[in-house]
Amino acid sequence: RRPHGCAECGKSFSKSWELRRHKQTHAAAWPFPCRHCGRRFRLKKFLASHQKTHSAERPFVCADCGKRFAQKHYLQSHRRVHTGEKPFACGHCGRRFAHRNHLARH
Repeated sequence: RRPHGCAECGKSFSKSWELRRHKQTHAAAWPFPCRHCGRRFRLKKFLASHQKTHSAERPFVCADCGKRFAQKHYLQSHRRVHTGEKPFACGHCGRRFAHRNHLARH
């Protein structure tokens, strides 16, 4: 039995928290669109941070190679190229990855 239904799309869930999480996938929960690429954001501050990727503003600089980044987390991710750090491990085989999306693809 799935008593928690989404009024927007009709999908139903057995737990209320599942419905709350699902509602965040609808556009109304992402009211701030980027005028450059159309990507949407839940909070205005996330949009402002994202918009730097479309401009020449790249204040975060890699000390090793000089490559510049619009957002700090992109620099932190890039640094793993130089350090060899692989913080994401597969729970099945133990293989390690430098980036979360590489682990997910594995």
